[in-house]
Amino acid sequence: MKLPEEPGKVSYILIVALVIVVLVSFLPLGRLSGGKLHDFSVFDDIVTERYRLADEQVEADAAPVDSALTAMQRELEAEEASSVSTQTVAVKHGTDSIAVVEGSVADSMSRPIPPPVDPRRDGYVAIEDYSGNEFLSKLRSAFAASRQRNVRIAFVGDSYIEGDIFTQDVRALLQDTYGGSGVGYVNMYSEFPGFRRSVRQSGSGWNVKVAGHKGYRRGYAWLSEQYSIPEAEATANASYAGTGKVSHAASWSHSTFAFWAPEGAKVRMRANKGEWQTFTVDPSDGLQTVAIDSASIKSFEVSVPAGNSITALGVWLDASTGVSVDCMSSRGFSGVTLRDVSSDLCHSLSHAGIGYDLIVLEFGINAMSPGQTDYTSYGKLMGKVIDHIRVCYPDAAILLMGIGDRGEKHGANVRSMPGAVAMVNAQRDVARRAGCLFWDTREAMGGDGAIVSWANANPPRANKDYIHLNHHGGSVLAQEFVKSLSHALDN
Repeated sequence: MKLPEEPGKVSYILIVALVIVVLVSFLPLGRLSGGKLHDFSVFDDIVTERYRLADEQVEADAAPVDSALTAMQRELEAEEASSVSTQTVAVKHGTDSIAVVEGSVADSMSRPIPPPVDPRRDGYVAIEDYSGNEFLSKLRSAFAASRQRNVRIAFVGDSYIEGDIFTQDVRALLQDTYGGSGVGYVNMYSEFPGFRRSVRQSGSGWNVKVAGHKGYRRGYAWLSEQYSIPEAEATANASYAGTGKVSHAASWSHSTFAFWAPEGAKVRMRANKGEWQTFTVDPSDGLQTVAIDSASIKSFEVSVPAGNSITALGVWLDASTGVSVDCMSSRGFSGVTLRDVSSDLCHSLSHAGIGYDLIVLEFGINAMSPGQTDYTSYGKLMGKVIDHIRVCYPDAAILLMGIGDRGEKHGANVRSMPGAVAMVNAQRDVARRAGCLFWDTREAMGGDGAIVSWANANPPRANKDYIHLNHHGGSVLAQEFVKSLSHALDN
């Protein structure tokens, strides 16, 4: 074979080709082609593959159950044993009353429990309303006012929605209809910022505290179950930039930073690479916020100089009207630790304008184990979680999402895990007893065998761990969810 006489030209051509591929990966191909082409990113694909490998390892290890769930189940057993003992003593002494433990069978019998609803409709899966129309009525009023105020929705879940998968498309579709811009809540620091396509995030100098880990303080616990503090003697920086890969995410008009500064602090912020603004905040034991407003914010930065002691919740990038959708995911969580979020903190956030009209709970994957079909205790714990969130956000509607279909290997074949049906039934029962909304994710995917079909589709909608959706599958599921929500609001 004859070698090129001028190898430098070959290298030049290869470099130019690589540059073109990288530049094209930044184009919103899906939006420009009307959905005929799919977005891709060289860097996103590398990070996503890393996540896929991690997920496949979790599946191979039988997806260990959330350790916090195991501990709380033991507490529940002890609590119920104590309740039975108290009731027995009361009966023996001939008393007229029986001690009732919140969430117990006796408590549930004190109020009527609505029968289960068949969600299957012609062309969509209905949102099941077990609130007696209370929550849907709230949502109709909220969305009707979206041109005058911000309608804020929180999706709180596990790795199923990690990286804004599913929620980024729910957000975009709702903003298409009701207005709004930006991606809502974003934490101060992420180890894998490229995994999220809806915002470009970077930062340094932050120590992230997560529920269940050493050093986490419950007084700072809220829906995201994490907060950040500057590393010792370091300047903590966080930057956020819009992206054209998701509709309405390229710019926004309102940037809010929420934190505590009991000793007072100096915080620097700027938008669009402009002049830094220095905010001197007074000492306070309460939650504080500072904000920057502009007609069009395409980038936002926060800097906390070394020596300033603060505890940061995160930032909110959105608009004053329309819809905001906050994505808060915690890998490996089952949802039961939300029982410990601070109601005082949640009330402070609402008072600061960061309350919620709808809170969607997406959990259950990390409460499942192969062969298990009884999720009664998990249901009771999630019932307590919903009761507590009602206290934290009394004005919000609450929707419980059932788990998506989950696969399980049988020899060389993969099929739906038999326990998936049991978990969905348990979650529906939680919604019925708690009096909230429910959406059957698994049914919306297609029911039994759906995860196998989604993973083997062309293009694939789910990863080969047969649990998690990819960005394409998240988009498909988001369309189903918004369709169901639209029908619920119209009825």
